[in-house]
Amino acid sequence: MTTRIAVDVQSLSKRYGDTIAAADVSFEVRQGEIFGVLGPNGAGKTTVIECLATLRRPDRGRVRVLGLDPQRDARALRPRIGVQLQSAALQERIKLWEALDLFASFYRRARDWRALLTQLGLAESADIPFGRLSGGQKQRAFIGLALINQPEVVFLDELTTSLDPHARHAIWNLVQEIREQGVTVFLTTHVMEEAERLCDRVAILSRGRIVALDSPQHLVRVFGVGCRISFSAPEPFDVRDLAAVAGVDRVERVGERVIVQGRSDGLVADIVGSLTAMGVRCMDLRAEQATLEDVFIELTGETLRETRTEEECEALRS
Repeated sequence: MTTRIAVDVQSLSKRYGDTIAAADVSFEVRQGEIFGVLGPNGAGKTTVIECLATLRRPDRGRVRVLGLDPQRDARALRPRIGVQLQSAALQERIKLWEALDLFASFYRRARDWRALLTQLGLAESADIPFGRLSGGQKQRAFIGLALINQPEVVFLDELTTSLDPHARHAIWNLVQEIREQGVTVFLTTHVMEEAERLCDRVAILSRGRIVALDSPQHLVRVFGVGCRISFSAPEPFDVRDLAAVAGVDRVERVGERVIVQGRSDGLVADIVGSLTAMGVRCMDLRAEQATLEDVFIELTGETLRETRTEEECEALRS
């Protein structure tokens, strides 16, 4: 069976003054998958999603969503896609049911907003003004507005930013339910756990360029740093002695903790054995496997904190 392509992007480029937001970005999104663009604020994620969703014109490149050009065919494409933007807002006094009913009136093929409220877990909040909803309720409401027209592809931009862990997990479950209904989900995020949990494939974006694209599991397997071991030692010792242990890639001291990174399957036992042989007592030893965040740092040299603020990003795009 031939896999259909829902989104096809070739050499997408976009610049704001001297700032490169997207530089020769190319990828495909398969129909029915959850595809993520991963990176910190300022990496170009929102610019990419706006170009796909008919909201911004690329400087160069070829973009197709459901076989249509988002600029030339915007009128035909918009009823077939749903969009939830990070900067979305509604009038504070509009009730939730009124917002959904209003948006439903814009489309010939709208969902029953009452059933959608139930699916979103918002049925009991239907009469509450938007300004009085919690952060998690607002995010679910915006997802509902993006789904009201029964889209074939839905774009979700930083959908769990600023949410507490409980609300974040509820949104993740909702995204998985959306995909199970046959909708292609394209999301942007700087939350690594979100990408690992939800996405079939991710594109890691750094300073407007894709530096890796694959499933989160394969990226961790290929580019991950293996195992990270950290511990505290009450007596000082030369941490460089651990660098001679087979499989160790790097040893460093961060404050009171010693951190060892390597790729050997038996690295924990080897490190503990080496410390014992040196007469070093270690405390609070922890071992962690590589994560997608490790891959991001390895490939880009950036951390998620090395980023522009939301206000700076919006100023560049305006």
